[in-house]
Amino acid sequence: MILMPPGSAKSTYTSLLFPVWWFLRHPRSTVICASHSLGLARSFGRRARDLVRQHAERLGFAIKPDHRAADNWSTTEGGEYLAVGVRGSIVGRRADLIIIDDPVKSHAIADSKRQRDFIWDWYKSGVSTRLKPGGRVALVMTRWHKDDLGGQLEATAEDGWRVLRLPALAEAGDPLGRPAGEPLWPEWEDKAALARRRALIGDRSWSALYQQRPHAPGGSVFRIDRITETGVREPDGHVVRGWDFAATAKDDGNEPDWTVGVKLWRAGDRQWVVLDVVRIRGSALQVEELLLRTAAGDGRTVTIALPQDPGQAGKFQASWYTGRLRGFHVVSSRETGPKTERARYVATQVEAGHVAIVRAPWNRAFLEELRDFPSGTHDDQVDALARAFNTLESEPAGASRSRVHHMVR
Repeated sequence: MILMPPGSAKSTYTSLLFPVWWFLRHPRSTVICASHSLGLARSFGRRARDLVRQHAERLGFAIKPDHRAADNWSTTEGGEYLAVGVRGSIVGRRADLIIIDDPVKSHAIADSKRQRDFIWDWYKSGVSTRLKPGGRVALVMTRWHKDDLGGQLEATAEDGWRVLRLPALAEAGDPLGRPAGEPLWPEWEDKAALARRRALIGDRSWSALYQQRPHAPGGSVFRIDRITETGVREPDGHVVRGWDFAATAKDDGNEPDWTVGVKLWRAGDRQWVVLDVVRIRGSALQVEELLLRTAAGDGRTVTIALPQDPGQAGKFQASWYTGRLRGFHVVSSRETGPKTERARYVATQVEAGHVAIVRAPWNRAFLEELRDFPSGTHDDQVDALARAFNTLESEPAGASRSRVHHMVR
């Protein structure tokens, strides 16, 4: 999955050069290229065909004279290329490689649930079933919506996908190693040009099209562009692991909340670093096992901040976990007030540029949830972060161990 901004040559690489490169290594294979319209797919096919014609001597194969249509051509070595639109049928065809280039045409189509469902059904029944054993899919697109094809594939955690996301301006954990804020292609559009484009199209379109992080309207509590990246360091101050609990396991018919533990370090005056995030969609037993395993890994110098839900059951859970964590410094606080209010304190520090994260695989999901809050699908990482931050600011380092403390805000 290749996610890049408009004008970054992604179609040149994936729909023009890549099929020719593929035929060099798999000369007798079949390639299907699909796009939001047959016209666009045919254009890609024509350009790839012409590239083979132009370099046939160097490539070692040519286009068959009797099979050379722009949307369906074959090579003299036995390769076959077919171009289709997302509304076209590929029944009866099997492919070794399927390239899907921009399956969504516009924001209007992406914002339509009916259209998103149509493309998702097309992929599941019309594309994935056409692959030969061992076949590959390359999806290249500009993100438009959280639940577009790229978003749904990531949400289903389908096995085998590798995601390359190259935003216009680098963010923490950039795959190219760019420092935060560095343009993707400064010779094409530098920082000043990108700033003008952002002002023109607005933050929502900018986040989706240029940063490849589409979000629901209204997610404006956290300014994740102010979060910096830092190297792994051994913390020498007060560290808290804040938790948010859910006890419903994932199955085929649900999308439950996550149990999340966010480890936060107060690195100095007005400086906080998110060191680690763990999360699971598991049963009550799996949640408890994760809690105990994480505590053992963190060590006894890390404060464990647990939520206490209202009612007797919440009190019992907090008491039970505290007992199971005997020897650790455990605090428990009631959930009071709206989520946005509880998150306000740490969001203020994020906006001021006082919060950093350690580069790690969990960065992307963590930052996206913060960006979408409070309009996103889940807010468990936000809750755990807010708990860790509020505990750091309310609980002095070196407090007595294994006690339950009820913080009221």
